[in-house]
Amino acid sequence: MRNLSWMLLVLVGCGDEFANEVKDEVADTGPEKEIIWEKDGKEMVLIPAGSFEMGDHFNEGADDGRELPVHTVQLDAFYMDVHEVTVGQFREFVEQSGYNYGGNWDTVAKYSPGDEYPMVYVSWNDATAYAKWAGKRLPTEAEWEYAARGGLVGKRFPGGDTISSDDANLFLTGGKDKWEYCAPVGSFEANGYGLYDMASNVWEWCDDWYDENYYKNSPVKNPPGPDIGSLRVLRGGYWSYGSNYLRVALRSSDLPNDGFNGHGFRCVSGSN
Repeated sequence: MRNLSWMLLVLVGCGDEFANEVKDEVADTGPEKEIIWEKDGKEMVLIPAGSFEMGDHFNEGADDGRELPVHTVQLDAFYMDVHEVTVGQFREFVEQSGYNYGGNWDTVAKYSPGDEYPMVYVSWNDATAYAKWAGKRLPTEAEWEYAARGGLVGKRFPGGDTISSDDANLFLTGGKDKWEYCAPVGSFEANGYGLYDMASNVWEWCDDWYDENYYKNSPVKNPPGPDIGSLRVLRGGYWSYGSNYLRVALRSSDLPNDGFNGHGFRCVSGSN
């Protein structure tokens, strides 16, 4: 865990209602604030309200134009998990809630062999169930990209325009990346907002339905995603990918009941 000069708050019995109450205080307190979420014990960081240009600034995306046009998005402040939800945290959720997890724990252990590794083989349905149990939710796609950019403007990756195995868990090992599959959460440097593993390690589920044309009609203020769909959004790439698939603008999706060795998630709490 980082050596923080930030104010530490412990939220007792909290949920999104509490986060909404503190939303109006964000301008006074600034972004230098962390909380420990009591239900799951996860460290969360305050992502400040603001606006950004969402989408592919370099025209490097898919031919279907799913990452275009680049468009302005304005977001209220929210809290986001500093790390991806780990195997140990998801197991605790299953044990405490009695949730019927349909995955195989031995298969999970092949790719994430310890409690400090990101949970894999989680579907959108699994991730949503965890979030509801914890009193949180999944991020919207816009919240995810805004947070992943870490305050940088128009960059390819969470840390700038380049990325290497010293910065993230890429396809081939080397540099700081010594893991064949998933790395323990927080193994690489955090981005400008203090978030770890926003590029690679595991794909992260977002709350939104997926629509390749959504950016053409997206509202400016707190876009919630399409009203209907058949696929849910995934962001961030995973351990089997090279750098082009780890761009902050990259959009992907899958069926909400599908989980595989690259599917994971983190939660948020706040305005939306």
